[in-house]
Amino acid sequence: MSRKSFPLRISPDLYKQLEAWAQAELRSVNGQIEYILDDAVKRHRWKEAGLGFMVEEDKPTGKKKK
Repeated sequence: MSRKSFPLRISPDLYKQLEAWAQAELRSVNGQIEYILDDAVKRHRWKEAGLGFMVEEDKPTGKKKK
């Protein structure tokens, strides 16, 4: 999969929080940010589609997919 690189400026405090969250879920900070953004886009698409909810298997679990 091709990826787009771009600079991201965030506060040191936010970075520390993301870093701790990423470590807890065995991801890199970059991987955690990508996961969070991917989840947000999925939720937005569900909302835009007027579904207003997600079926259980589509809900984010915070766990890596195998």
